[in-house]
Amino acid sequence: MATMKLIGVGADGPASLPELYRRWIDESELLVGGERQLAMFPAYEGETIVIRSGLSELVERLRHETRNTVVLASGDPLFYGIGSYLAGKLPIEVYPAVSSVQWAFAKMGESWQDAVFLSVHGRPLTGLAQRIDGRRKVAILTDETNSPAAIARYLLAYGMTEYEAFVGEELGGPNERCRFFKLEEMAEAEFLPLNVVVLRRTAPSPSWPLGIEDDEFFQRKPDKGLITKKEVRVLSLSALRLRPDSVVWDIGTCTGSVAIEAAKIARDGAVFAIEKNEHDVEICRQNLRKFRVDITLVHGKAPDRLDEFADPDAIFIGGTSGAMAPLLDVCAKRLKKNGRIVINAATVETLAEACAALRERGFQVDITLAQASRSKPILDLTRFEALNPVYIITAKREGDE
Repeated sequence: MATMKLIGVGADGPASLPELYRRWIDESELLVGGERQLAMFPAYEGETIVIRSGLSELVERLRHETRNTVVLASGDPLFYGIGSYLAGKLPIEVYPAVSSVQWAFAKMGESWQDAVFLSVHGRPLTGLAQRIDGRRKVAILTDETNSPAAIARYLLAYGMTEYEAFVGEELGGPNERCRFFKLEEMAEAEFLPLNVVVLRRTAPSPSWPLGIEDDEFFQRKPDKGLITKKEVRVLSLSALRLRPDSVVWDIGTCTGSVAIEAAKIARDGAVFAIEKNEHDVEICRQNLRKFRVDITLVHGKAPDRLDEFADPDAIFIGGTSGAMAPLLDVCAKRLKKNGRIVINAATVETLAEACAALRERGFQVDITLAQASRSKPILDLTRFEALNPVYIITAKREGDE
């Protein structure tokens, strides 16, 4: 009976492979792998297939393969590798090598069970800031574009100077090199293409618990106050029912207060925000840098440009600019199953229009009237000053949980 095996190979190639694994490779009739892995076995006599792209096509070919087959991969194939994809679709046995991350922590003499693992290999850096912020140890798999220097420049843009970095290059191979850096040093250095970055926090990170104070945000002046107030913001975020991996839209983001707090909750997801006022967009960018949040922010008037956003699990609407019907048409079409729409309305006219439009589109509507007051000193006494009442409209589709 034909067998199919997935074998991880380190940077030193066959040298560190167990004899049994080398025998499986030699005795196989088909050897599959990237150009670098296949080049490690120049004497192989069977047929070879180079993996370049199109894993679905490879799976279809291997599904009907009747010969003994070995697939080669780097390190541990189940750690950000092709292993999880192939193992979920083929009857393949997996035999890992030591991963680059294991090598890196070993070279550092550092435990790694308490680290956070991220990959920017073939992925954009977007969202990396909130995934790293405050973590004690972070291992990052890189690529030629998202190099250690590029990662350092990115982190410096968000003020994350409390981290030092370790870079391990070609770990386990003949050209192995291991170095510690300050981020400013790493931003100017050059590296071999195969590397892994480990960030280690050396000082406390700033902390902003849920319900960031309004005056912490940069706001438009002199007409300061274009912000979703803390009390309303917290209630609105609760109504959105965000998960760590939620995809969130913030429509009419202004200063970005809701988007920023949403991104801190959904740090493994993604936040997309749109704002029509160009000056407010720049203020929002200042707030994003201050609070170490990286989202997709665009200048425009919704529903324009919403086609650039991924389908959302949650939508917050802070303002519609008179385009309620076309905006909700797009939101209703794009919202995922069990998703929620939350609208803040400051007037009864907007409340009535929003509720009617949502119900017409098959949503159940729940309304909370938030009337909050804040204490103010008056001589040696205390009085209360009311905030503008806001209607928090929460909508979910009929039949959703």
